[in-house]
Amino acid sequence: MLSKNKTNYIISLQKKKSREKEKLYIVEGDKIVMEYISAGVPIKILAANPVFINSLKYPEKESIEEIVPTSYEELKKISSLKTPHNALAVVKMPDNIPLNNFSGSLCVALDYIQDPGNMGTIIRAAAWFGIKQIICSANCVDVFNPKSVQASMGAILKVNIFYGNLEKMLDLANRQKVPVYGATLDGDSIYDTILSREGIILLGNESRGISKNISKYVTQKITIPFFGETNSFGIESLNVGMAASVIFSEFSRR
Repeated sequence: MLSKNKTNYIISLQKKKSREKEKLYIVEGDKIVMEYISAGVPIKILAANPVFINSLKYPEKESIEEIVPTSYEELKKISSLKTPHNALAVVKMPDNIPLNNFSGSLCVALDYIQDPGNMGTIIRAAAWFGIKQIICSANCVDVFNPKSVQASMGAILKVNIFYGNLEKMLDLANRQKVPVYGATLDGDSIYDTILSREGIILLGNESRGISKNISKYVTQKITIPFFGETNSFGIESLNVGMAASVIFSEFSRR
């Protein structure tokens, strides 16, 4: 049973300030929580119904500091979802590891991504297409926001995500002669552009695109061309999460 103090503690982690202070975040959902447990990720608290807890084998419980049998009503109180799942875990944040060398592989840079669902989708797509590094500007939505974690479906475990000064990192990439591919509406078709096996794929804000102070570091503008007969529906661009998936796929295919 969850105590009142523990209930309030878990609820507090839905706020960024508390997450940063405690260096903890929340993971919800039977499948995602099991992925974390199977990966041996340090878990501070597992709040779950008895059936879920009893399904765990002894070795799987070794990475969990505290296991609390929890009723549906208790899970409903601490969940950020309208319909809670059978398990919720409080997980330790990984170290924020900076990148100093951008050559030899692809990485993603995010400029002022604000929607947590988009953030989670981008992380999931990056993991799917084998991209291991994501750089986020300081004003991006928190990757450990419960909605971002949920949308990533556990892909956070597969990708190193770093928050920092995006201008400095892109300037370093320019000095290392690493291509910076900026996704814009006025770029060259991604299907006709020569794409490198190394470089940075830069994605901008949902409504404003890439910031002016960031765009100067772009060495190649790319876009996903419109293939419809007419644009009568007023579709000006793809959702950034959708666009990321298409772009990552094309880089991977090459």
